[in-house]
Amino acid sequence: MWHFPQMPTRQGSVRLFKLFGITVYLHWAWFILGIWYVQNRTQAYSSPLWTVLEFLSLFAIVLTHEFSHQLACRSVGGQTHDIVLWFLGGVAYVSPPQRPGAQLWSIAAGPLVNVILVPILSLLVTVSSHLGWDSTNPDLYELIHNVWWINTGLLVFNMLPIYPLDGGQIFRALLWYPFGRANSLLVASIVGFIGVAALLVLVGLSFFVGSGVNSIRSAILVAFLIMNCWGGLRQALALSKVAKAPRREGFTCPVCKAQPPVGNFWHCGKCRQPFDIFGTLGFCPNCATQYTNTSCPECGNLRPIVEWDISRQEPPPLV
Repeated sequence: MWHFPQMPTRQGSVRLFKLFGITVYLHWAWFILGIWYVQNRTQAYSSPLWTVLEFLSLFAIVLTHEFSHQLACRSVGGQTHDIVLWFLGGVAYVSPPQRPGAQLWSIAAGPLVNVILVPILSLLVTVSSHLGWDSTNPDLYELIHNVWWINTGLLVFNMLPIYPLDGGQIFRALLWYPFGRANSLLVASIVGFIGVAALLVLVGLSFFVGSGVNSIRSAILVAFLIMNCWGGLRQALALSKVAKAPRREGFTCPVCKAQPPVGNFWHCGKCRQPFDIFGTLGFCPNCATQYTNTSCPECGNLRPIVEWDISRQEPPPLV
């Protein structure tokens, strides 16, 4: 998963560990989910310990999925941040380069883990059936089959073309090649709304045929997807404005060499008002807050404003 406006933050989360320079946080909702999961799966096994193993398997699959996003992003020159695990899954906070190929690999690496696990778990399922573990080791047999279903279910759901699920973002990255950055996000968001509408019908039916935490969790998930589709649509419209805006002379991004747009495309972190950071040389005209760094609207890299000044940049080497 990804970093979007409606994603959870570290607030309310417990720091678990740090690996490869990436800090993993566990949201308090995971503990509630774990208690509910163990209580509602007690009949599947002869001992609650097997239910705990099943839940830990789910935890491991989600965590590996998110680490794959992070490491793939790092491999293409992107910036990696934290991982937050919450009751709807996991969130990898990453900033891949604003290129379709880099975005595609950073996204696809997550579900690729689930794809790799499918034949491995399928082999274990086949072996357990061939050896008759359903009679000799029924708990282990049940655990292997349930983990296969968990992994497959996560893969299928994540690959739905609904923004911001992995499938929706892969769809957006593929559209980026022919249609560009803004239009691809616009199409992906609209398709995401169509997919959410279908899920909304299924969730509505689930309230009639089922009840409890599953139905509530599904409703929260749909609401989460709707908010992020709406956020993606707004971002696409903003990107379209940036693409059509005139460019400011005398400044270029130190990384991608793109000229910044002229207009109020930056928002002050203190007063929340939009302003043109290059037009005011880093000062918010509303609250006088000074900014020394800014992100490039094209490549996303954060660099000091002084480095954008063409007169301060080193000339290209003579050939």
